[in-house]
Amino acid sequence: MIQPLTPAVAHDGRRATAARVLLLGYGVAATADLLALLADAPTGHTVFKPLLLPLLAAYTAVSGGPRLLTVALLFGWGGDVLLLLDADPAFLAGMGSFAVGHLCYLVLFARYGDRPADRRARGRRTALGAGYAAALVGTVALLWPDLPAELRVPVAVYSLLLTVTAFRAGALGLVAGLGGALFLLSDTLIATGIADWPQLPRPDLWVMLTYIAAQFLLATGVLRAFAARGPGTRPYRGKRT
Repeated sequence: MIQPLTPAVAHDGRRATAARVLLLGYGVAATADLLALLADAPTGHTVFKPLLLPLLAAYTAVSGGPRLLTVALLFGWGGDVLLLLDADPAFLAGMGSFAVGHLCYLVLFARYGDRPADRRARGRRTALGAGYAAALVGTVALLWPDLPAELRVPVAVYSLLLTVTAFRAGALGLVAGLGGALFLLSDTLIATGIADWPQLPRPDLWVMLTYIAAQFLLATGVLRAFAARGPGTRPYRGKRT
């Protein structure tokens, strides 16, 4: 005999269905936004870009992820909307909104990330950190003369925060680490455009493609780490044998 669903099971089923619908919505909005950029249709980009992170944030909330992840994504949404305004004050405000989102991510990485378990793993983490540091110094040094004077310091400070986020994302594993790297790449492409460097064909397309993937991978990495540790846990800080 088929047993009726209990209220708890039915509730979990509805949440799972809602999560799938929201994630599908993110994919549809992302595809539509990229197609709008490919077709050089700015109205489509203006419509679909602001839909992306609210859908992803709702997906993480319905999936039972940590609230701080939802907050990080919503600050990213604030940055997305402000950057659509295409004015220097809005650009700086958008950068500030993204910066708050990165700070939220850093707290999540510290809370749910793992420390290297052995000397070899620590060596790889150190080498990765050195690589990110070299990339930061080199990129800022090369961009500095070509950036508008009023944006040099804000871009340098934001680049430092973004690089730390990209590096620390690796504490949650390969998925989040790749997301952090793509976020760094996406914002570096924006910075080269501000500096008026030669660009790839359809530069906005590449910026959004890497950004959309980055936010999804970071959110997925945090959700996996959160599920593995369970709510209320903290990473073990003692020695590992």
